Amino acid sequence: MMSSLTTSTRTPTTMTSDTTREGERLQKFLARCGVASRRASEEYITAGRVSVNGVISTELGVRVVEGVDVVAVDGVELSPPHQCVYYALNKPADYVTTLDDPEGRRTVAELFPADGRRLFTVGRLDKDTTGLLLITDDGEFANKLMHPRYHVSKTYVARVAGRPREAELEKLRRGVELDDGLTRPASVERIVSGDEWTDVRITISEGRKRQVRRMFSHVHHPVLRLRRERFGPIDIGKLAEGDVRPLTPGEVEALLASASGDGGA
Repeated sequence: MMSSLTTSTRTPTTMTSDTTREGERLQKFLARCGVASRRASEEYITAGRVSVNGVISTELGVRVVEGVDVVAVDGVELSPPHQCVYYALNKPADYVTTLDDPEGRRTVAELFPADGRRLFTVGRLDKDTTGLLLITDDGEFANKLMHPRYHVSKTYVARVAGRPREAELEKLRRGVELDDGLTRPASVERIVSGDEWTDVRITISEGRKRQVRRMFSHVHHPVLRLRRERFGPIDIGKLAEGDVRPLTPGEVEALLASASGDGGA
């Protein structure tokens, strides 16, 4: 289905490809505009239904520059698609994962410049949980990463009370029965222990509410401190607490791949 369309009054002729030109392939531009999938967009082109700057384009090698070239399908002009934004935030403690809080608590929105965009958090972190949080204005992207069918992994470092026995950690690896059902198998690794606490790295592939805390409570080692360090293929790296950075196009592609079975963590 086409989106953001206006009527073009140009009379098209025929255009040939120029593989040396900068820009992106025409079929990719059509797909980004919501005309059809990239493969189906190729059929639009070869059928002579697409024009560039008033000239019919029937060859797949044609490239266009967004904001410069005028592209139309069946005489209907396409507006350039909305450019979505994608951020990684190192969430501090005592911030709620919402962009507006009626109770007046500090929200993660305070850590972003106000630019008028309607942003979404990709899932949530509890008020006291710190670490990696993804934020975007691409609702489809956010929904795909959080959909239960894709099982995108999330890795946390949990400081828990006491010293869990290996048998207790093995229970977490196999899955434990919570009040909302059996958890999926998890990757669990002991990092270091103190006199009365243990740091454990745990990777889960679900997004249940307070899941990591509930899993450790189930084996009688409640969480004292929790930090998310990885979401799918994206690692928090050296991002300082409270800081935010844009994701690279490669990182966005890797995240989408992790939610489609094509790769990623």
